[in-house]
This record gives sequence, C-alpha cells and structure tokens, in this order.
Amino acid sequence: MHARLALVLLASRQASAWLLSASMRPLSAPPARTNAVCMADEAEFDLVIVGCGVGGHGAALHAVSKGLKVAVVAGADVGGTCVNRGCVPSKALLAASGRVREMRDSEHLKAMGITTGAVSYEREAVAAHANNLANRVKGNLENSLTSLGVTVFSEKGAMKGPTTVELVGSDKTISAKDVILATGSVPFVPPGVTVDGKTVFTSDEALKLEWVPDWIAIIGSGYIGLEFSDVYTALGSEVTFIEAMPKMMPGFDKQIAQLADRMLIRPRPIDSYVGVFASEVIPGVPGEKPCTVKMIDAKTKEPTATIEVDAVMVCTGRVPFSEGLGLQELGVSMNRGFVQVDEKMRTLDAEGKPIEGLWCIGDLNGKMMLAHAASAQGISAVENICGNEHILNHDAVPAACFTHPEVAMVGPTEEQAQERATAAGYEIGISTGNFRANSKALAEGAGDGIAKVIFRKDSLEVIAVHIIGLHAADLIQECANAIEHGTTLPELAMTTHTHPTLCEVLDDAFKGALGRVAH
Repeated sequence: MHARLALVLLASRQASAWLLSASMRPLSAPPARTNAVCMADEAEFDLVIVGCGVGGHGAALHAVSKGLKVAVVAGADVGGTCVNRGCVPSKALLAASGRVREMRDSEHLKAMGITTGAVSYEREAVAAHANNLANRVKGNLENSLTSLGVTVFSEKGAMKGPTTVELVGSDKTISAKDVILATGSVPFVPPGVTVDGKTVFTSDEALKLEWVPDWIAIIGSGYIGLEFSDVYTALGSEVTFIEAMPKMMPGFDKQIAQLADRMLIRPRPIDSYVGVFASEVIPGVPGEKPCTVKMIDAKTKEPTATIEVDAVMVCTGRVPFSEGLGLQELGVSMNRGFVQVDEKMRTLDAEGKPIEGLWCIGDLNGKMMLAHAASAQGISAVENICGNEHILNHDAVPAACFTHPEVAMVGPTEEQAQERATAAGYEIGISTGNFRANSKALAEGAGDGIAKVIFRKDSLEVIAVHIIGLHAADLIQECANAIEHGTTLPELAMTTHTHPTLCEVLDDAFKGALGRVAH
C-alpha cells in the first residue's frame, strides 16, 4: 500500500518539479543500474514512448530513474495538450481574469476596508501571459528530458509492429523492447457544428484569447466550459450555456453541482439551456455578423430555440488521438477510438489478450482523462515493464475545476458511491465541513462552500471527498492521500491540522463523521 502511494504521488511531483524548474538547475543522467530489469538487447532502446505530453514525460523520467535507455517520439508537440493547449495556459488565463474579478468586487474589498478605482486589463498582455507560460514550461520539459539522456525525436510516430516505430516523414525506424503509446486526445466537435477558429472555436483557440466577445455561448458545462465561463465573465462577457443533459454540470456530485450553480452561475451574467443539442452552429464575423445556434430537444429531436451570439465555444469533451498510428493493422482492440488496456496498462488485442511489449496510457485509453492521471499511468506502466507489478487506483486520483472558487473531488460521487454500497452490501455515511465556520475563509471574505466526506460505516474508510470553496484544488490532496493510503477516519480525526488554515474544514468533516457514527 505504501509503495503504491509513493508511486502515485511521484507522478504529480515529477510533473510539477520538472516542468517548472528543470531549466534552472544542472541535470545529469543517473548511472545505468546494473540490476535493471529491462535492458536493450538487439533493440535500439529499452523503451520508446510515442507522444510527449505530461503522461509521456512522466513515463520517460521514471524509466530513466530505472536505468533504461529511453526515446520519445514527440511529434513536434513537446508538452502535449496540457502544456500547450490545456492545463497550463488556461491556469494563466484564470489567474489573470481572477485578479480582475477580485479587484472589481468593490463590496468584497470594502468589507475589508479597501477602496479601488476603475480596474482595466489589456487583452493582448493577458494572452501573452498565457502563451509565455506555456512556452516556458514546454522548454523546461524538453530540457529535463535531453539533460537526462533521453533521445527526443521531433517526428510523429507510426507503429510498424508492437515494438517498432516509424518516424513519419523520414526513412528511419526505431525499435525497443517496449513501446508506450501516449498520444493524448483532441477536442470533439459534434456534427452540425462548423468551427472557423475565430467565432466558433474549441479550447485550443480560446486559449489564445484573440478577442473577448460581448456574448458567448458555451456548448457543454463540464470542467472546461465552467473554467472558461469564469474567464469570460470576469473579463466582461455574458455567457449562455447549452447543455445536452437535463441539468448543468452533469458529471459533478449532485449536491456540489447545486452549490456550484448558486456560487458560480447565478451571481454572474450567465444563463443556460439544458436538455438540448446544438444541432447547427453557423460561424459569424467578429464585430460584424453574429453566430447562429440552432437547438433541438435532446430526446425528441424537435427544434426548440435559435439564438444569435457573438461567439460559440465548443466544450463537448475530447476524443482519443490515434490518427496515423496504425493500431488497427496491429490488431489493437479499440472502443469508440479508445485503446483497450488491462489494469497494468498493457494494450489488448481483439480477444482481450495483452499484446507483448505494447502499452498505452493517458487520454488514449480513456480510463481517466486527466494530465496527472496520464503521468501516474505512465509510471505504473514502467513499473510493470520492469517486472514490478503495479496497479493504479484511479479512485485515489483527484480532479479539480479551477473556477473562483474552485471545485475539487476524489473518488465517486455520492450517487455512484451509494450504487456501489448497495451492490456490495455495506452502508455509506456522509459528513460535511463548512467554510463559513472556518476562520481563515472568513478572514478572506470567502465563507461559501463545503467539504463533503463520503465513508464506509463499517470500516470507517474514506470513499470519496467533494469540495467547493476557496483553494479546494489544494485541499483535495490530503483526501486523495487518505484514500490511496487506506487511512481511516479515526486516524484522520486524530491528525493535528494547522490553525487557522482552510484544511480545518476537512478536520471538522473528519471529526463530524466519527460523531455521526457514534450516535
């Protein structure tokens, strides 16, 4: 259990440490271990990784630490979606727009004795902040690989065998004992939606912040849609959500979604259509001609409404990117484009049997489409490649939505947890800690929010935690550690939490759970 926890934590630690500081300190490749489990015989490399996002990067670093000779086929996209078109630049936009929102909240500041004048921003400078951060992190990531002796090929890769990779556009083919596929995903654009990259766009284009529309429709109310609604409303836009499911934020815990609606939607210039598809989206011309969005009922497919807005952002999820890999020719089992793998990340064939030497991690396998999950899967795969059996506990991998305030979770929703409990024959309990009772949150004028702990009544194990409130994304890690470690509620309740800090919201929930069980 402890070894497994160390490996999971290593995923996020490696990603953050190397991404942000690799170019600031000298690096040297560790000596090859004489007892390394996997060493190349006739193959050129011990391990070739196709794709160089956070997942491929994490796998490469871990493989080097095992003494393996590693190559990465980066496809001219070092950093992948997360660094170039996702997690990293979006956080820069959220940080900048969040400052604008905070400084424009005169009532909040007045309560703390602060008065400000008019607050403005320069769109070009905000966009440059995001772009510069992405470029910096991308450079650090590549430096961390080459400094450790990893061979980085800029070409895209195509599989010519389970352990043979062609470098597309060249006449070179490389071989290895094992290959990890880590090519990630791309935005999904539904049928009927025409993307022009200017007035109708995905997150890829939105991160460039080429303009701030007065009124923007966002199709989909998941993590990405919510985060960009936070950015756009802070910068002065009105937002209309178009959601196919009957309720907003369908992937969230029901109670947390209700609170998010009260805290993140209602107080802002946001309205929504739910239970509808955007059946047709026609681009416009910035500042001249609006976009047209035609909607139909998600069940009956009957027309429901048509709106004209300045821009449309498509946030309808992501699909695996396997174009040109040649996986079907290898007999790789696919489901809706996702590569099928077992719990050790081994790629499966049509009969469900592992394909020797071929592994798959991250968004391409669809198990959990998060950057740090991809990194953790990559580390797990390397462990299994080297003969150290490891199975990643996806229920212990946290997730976060970086709105203001943040939403974070680890483990199943209450509804999912109840289904599992009913099937397995045990009862769950729920305990809540409130930000309004927390001194640090009140000092910040941010008393809205809760931490919701779901646990087994018989064993007092933590099953899941859902948080909405100030710095929820940071608070969730303690809960993820507890789930991975098997730490029980009595142990958590007896752990001293610093006062006054936000983590006391969790402390209240842990102690409250024991009180509920006792009575």
